Amino acid sequence: MRKLYFATLPCILLLCLCLPGVAQMPDEPIQMADGLRASGKIWVVVAVVFTILAGLFIYLISLDRKISALEKK
Repeated sequence: MRKLYFATLPCILLLCLCLPGVAQMPDEPIQMADGLRASGKIWVVVAVVFTILAGLFIYLISLDRKISALEKK
């Protein structure tokens, strides 16, 4: 438990320090996103990102099952 506390505390502090920089809005609009939305290609980007994330989750779940099976042996 003590190791977990010491491992997460620096991560939380770094996250709190980074959030103000991420929260600032740019002065000018992002034109790439507007072009993708206008042409309907934003859905292709969303589908590709979703497919990659789904593949990663499926891989991690299968890897966890294989590791669990090896631990039982």
